[in-house]
Amino acid sequence: MTTSATGLANPTRNADAARFGNQAKKTAQDVQKLGGMAKDLAEEKLGDLRDSALEYVEEGQERVQAWGRALEKSIRANPLKSVLIAVGIGLFVGRFCMRRR
Repeated sequence: MTTSATGLANPTRNADAARFGNQAKKTAQDVQKLGGMAKDLAEEKLGDLRDSALEYVEEGQERVQAWGRALEKSIRANPLKSVLIAVGIGLFVGRFCMRRR
């Protein structure tokens, strides 16, 4: 068929439209696949980040516990010195708070 003044369908135009539609579907599928791949990668990276954060938290907890044990050992070894330091800190904080009022 050929194009006429009455607007009858052109086989070439129909074939082009069909190819365009097929290509659009394929492109949509490719975009969906890429979106899925991006999602998977983001989830993987988030998991890695979560693991790293947990490791840092655990390491921090271990350091605080070690510091606490060392402080307790020091207090037990020097109780008078520890009490005097605590009193000094208390006086300093008390004076600082009194000046602010």
